[in-house]
Amino acid sequence: MKRLFTLTCCAFVLLMGCTDKDDSIFTVTSAEEVEDFIWKGLNYWYFWQSDVPDLADDRFSSSQAYTNFLTSFDGKDDLFYHLCNRHSVLYDENAIDRFSYVTDNYEELVNTLSGTFTTNGVEFGLAQFSNSDNVFGFVRYILPGSDAASKDIHRGDIFTQVDGTTLNLSNYSTLLFGENSTYTLTMAEITDPAAVTDFNPEEEAITNTGQTVTLTKSSYTENPIFIVNTHSAGSHEIGYLMYNSFTNEFDSQLNDAFAQLQAANVTDLVLDLRYNGGGSVNTARILASLITGQFNGQLFNKQRWNDKVQPQLSSDQLNDNFTNRNSDGANLNSLNLSKVYVLTSSQTASASELVINGLAPYVDVVQIGNHTRGKNEFSITLVDDPGNSYVYSPNRVNQINPNNSWAMQPLVGKNENADGFYEFTDTGLLPDTELLEDLTNLGTLGDANEPLLAEAISQITGAGRRQLHVNIPIKEFTSTKGRIFSFNNAYIENPFDDQNIPPLVNDKPF
Repeated sequence: MKRLFTLTCCAFVLLMGCTDKDDSIFTVTSAEEVEDFIWKGLNYWYFWQSDVPDLADDRFSSSQAYTNFLTSFDGKDDLFYHLCNRHSVLYDENAIDRFSYVTDNYEELVNTLSGTFTTNGVEFGLAQFSNSDNVFGFVRYILPGSDAASKDIHRGDIFTQVDGTTLNLSNYSTLLFGENSTYTLTMAEITDPAAVTDFNPEEEAITNTGQTVTLTKSSYTENPIFIVNTHSAGSHEIGYLMYNSFTNEFDSQLNDAFAQLQAANVTDLVLDLRYNGGGSVNTARILASLITGQFNGQLFNKQRWNDKVQPQLSSDQLNDNFTNRNSDGANLNSLNLSKVYVLTSSQTASASELVINGLAPYVDVVQIGNHTRGKNEFSITLVDDPGNSYVYSPNRVNQINPNNSWAMQPLVGKNENADGFYEFTDTGLLPDTELLEDLTNLGTLGDANEPLLAEAISQITGAGRRQLHVNIPIKEFTSTKGRIFSFNNAYIENPFDDQNIPPLVNDKPF
């Protein structure tokens, strides 16, 4: 199970912090335990705490006022998203906080952060037709060893129906992401590429083929190292790594992948992050160190917390430096490159953006593809363990309130590179060469002729831009991993391991 952001709490400080307030310590009833945990956890850790009136330290004048507030919402998740200035879990492009989320099962959350989730193995995106509310799906890739890997479904395939029902904006969530463990897709094909309006296909451009594929979901642990290979081009030995999630359980495999590239004497690297929504901040630091190696000990990333937490942290706790060691202590197989080519899309987010932004002050980062998501915040996992300031630790599972299995993954800070740059929320990180994926020509991932990789190879060898024509640029509004919030994340692991941080000394909300 993943170790996430362990804080060591000092019992002495806890006792000393109570002082004369002990006579009026307030405890909620079991009916409000979850709501109480949500408010107190966000009041201390949430990055925008000072901007949310209902999270103010002096918001409530009495225990009754506090209880009335907690019980005034339709559900526990409604309270959480209200405090995060969002209406629901649904992604809101215009919200300040687009990514904080809450769940009623902390074990499931921890497993997902470790790369284990429920899937049938089809990683797909969804896009809307230009002339209706109907939507269609397109397959990005198939997870090895999954149910889909044994079925007739492949990258570039298109589908329009689930169990015979046409997908639209109202039903896609239930049909594709609901409780159904098995469903049948109706496949389709592009019959009229010319029927495109504003870069989105009309329904007339795509027709059903009559072929169906039945798929079954199950628990799956994804190895994020999807492809690692090399391509010889003139005097260049070009390494290619498609990396789909920053999952720290696979840090040793990531190091092995770079050993493979190192053994091939690669002169250049193409890092494919187009489907990578993020993950471990520490793994991002390791990946950046594997690409380089010549900046050991120098600043890679600086954390910015809220006004309550920031003053309590030392520079050692706030700064993430380049390293020459893996998470298991092994030496890194670094390439010592001064230039790297990164393939991106609008699904490239969080820890992926951290790698790009963190490398930018040190090496030449050439970005090819689409602009990134624009998520420069990081999060931690909070559970009902006030003795550890509500921060989840696998060593303290028996200290979690047994009556409360809820967990939060709130945004608690922003990532800043060595130049002090961090604010790219509105635009994402912009590509040097814009090249959207083409629904009519997705190509084979890892193949030298796949459009985005071919563009990178062309620039590496000095042939220049290929100026490809894109018939139907992919502009999805969601995807499989986009629906799993832990995959659109940068989370902090153990920044204060074996160090004390002042715990929650005042457990009163009024």
